[in-house]
Amino acid sequence: MKIEIINTIIKNRRSVYPPMYNDKEIPKDVIEQILENANWAPTHRKTEPWRFKVFRGESLQKLSDYLGQYYKKNTPQEKYSDFKYKRTTNKPLQSSAVIAICMERNEVVPEEEEIAAVAMAVQNMWLTCSAYGIGSYWSSPKSAYHSNDFLQLASNQRCLGFFYMGYYDATELDSERGNINDKVEWL
Repeated sequence: MKIEIINTIIKNRRSVYPPMYNDKEIPKDVIEQILENANWAPTHRKTEPWRFKVFRGESLQKLSDYLGQYYKKNTPQEKYSDFKYKRTTNKPLQSSAVIAICMERNEVVPEEEEIAAVAMAVQNMWLTCSAYGIGSYWSSPKSAYHSNDFLQLASNQRCLGFFYMGYYDATELDSERGNINDKVEWL
């Protein structure tokens, strides 16, 4: 049944990080399907605020270079870490694809609703990745919030983070949630 399929996909969705990815490339048509499913997210007044920039192949090096330069330029010397610099620059290179998650602001609805719509689009991406057996996670470093020039965004657009994706070999990834009854009040 359809409900059992969606319940399983939702419960098995996990954050899977670039160091866990293998070298298998995600086909372009699969990425296009992931983005098509993102496009069907709910949106107030049909503003469809989500915008995406896809990094694959050689462009992953450009993203790595940007992230590294941003880290070096914006990290105080006393907080700088070679380990963190390497981890930051390696993440895109360990990924099959990285998608810049952007929002095009429409003044007809509150900004919070536009951000929520983009987040729902990303949830659709995440669930689609899970169904394909692709690991993914949404990262929102400061470099993303200051990437307008790098991403060549219009003045009414901004980046909300990077969505890293890659196939992985792990078979089971544990997770847990507290009891839903502790989070619900019936009125």
